[in-house]
Amino acid sequence: MIGHLAYAAGSPCPTFVLDAARLPREEGPLLRHLAEARRYLASAGGAHVLKIALVEPSAHPMFDLDYRFVQALPGAPDRFDLRGSCGHSILSAVVAAARSGMLERLVPGVRIRVNVLNNGDGVVCEVDRVEREEVRFTVTFVQPRPVPFSRLLPTGAPRTVLDAGGERHEVSMVASANTYVFVDARTLGIPDTASLFAAGDDLLHRLERIRGAAAGLLGWDRDGAFPKIAGILPGEDGSLSARAVTVPGWHPTIALTGAVCLGTAVRVPHTVPWRIARELGAADGLVDIVTSGGRTAVAAVTAKSGDSGELLWASVARKHVTFQGSFVLEPLSHLQFEEVAQCLALSGAA
Repeated sequence: MIGHLAYAAGSPCPTFVLDAARLPREEGPLLRHLAEARRYLASAGGAHVLKIALVEPSAHPMFDLDYRFVQALPGAPDRFDLRGSCGHSILSAVVAAARSGMLERLVPGVRIRVNVLNNGDGVVCEVDRVEREEVRFTVTFVQPRPVPFSRLLPTGAPRTVLDAGGERHEVSMVASANTYVFVDARTLGIPDTASLFAAGDDLLHRLERIRGAAAGLLGWDRDGAFPKIAGILPGEDGSLSARAVTVPGWHPTIALTGAVCLGTAVRVPHTVPWRIARELGAADGLVDIVTSGGRTAVAAVTAKSGDSGELLWASVARKHVTFQGSFVLEPLSHLQFEEVAQCLALSGAA
């Protein structure tokens, strides 16, 4: 079987892309194969690669690619979380799928429509620029039908109080692209952007405890990767400063799904991000998110519906992916393409 590696700028690690059609459909056998793949990758120096994308051409007429995200967890090669998605990995998967011949050649203007099997999202990846090893995209998370704001709130309320390690914290839990927990970092004793970006393990552990409490409230595994969490506060020039947690520590920027979720949360009345955006005077239009690793701009398009509203789509521009290469995955060589097996046999005979 052939594995591919691609890296989306801003992601904590590359994505390991595999052909889903060559793997078992049942969860147990699938995860056993993926554990073998992780062991092999780790033996080659790739233990830091904790994102896996399973892709294949979609049978659905509205999509080009079916995508399933698997979050590998630290600690053991057989630890995984299948609950959420990853926007950076979607882009990496598109580039790898095109390189492998699964998709058409990527050229400026091409739009690849991705069906996210983890959560039902539809993602349109529009190619802006193609270079030798790099592709730049504008990414739009499109809803099949407008989503009422009430369905974006897993607890049914724009703000929720969580008890984490004996401390009570007011947060907003919002589900758009991924489920995120947003907390005003100032309530954790972080006064400004510089302090947020300089904070160390104390803040990280507090956010992880809050995330664990949120997972428990949702009935999810407290030791898993979801929901995600980010501390936010007002930035400069109308921007919103954010610092997010990923597996296994601080995110170098913010996840693509995190940017989408935060941009959406700004539009949902009375959430923590909505309140901070109004404090900044930047409640409508483009949301400029500042992280310690750079800036991301996201636009969430909503419409009024009765006394509330609904989400139509959210878009992030200027995302780029570098293709890092392909290799034969020896432990799963029995799952390789028949055509590849024939070519390898011929090349060996030669």
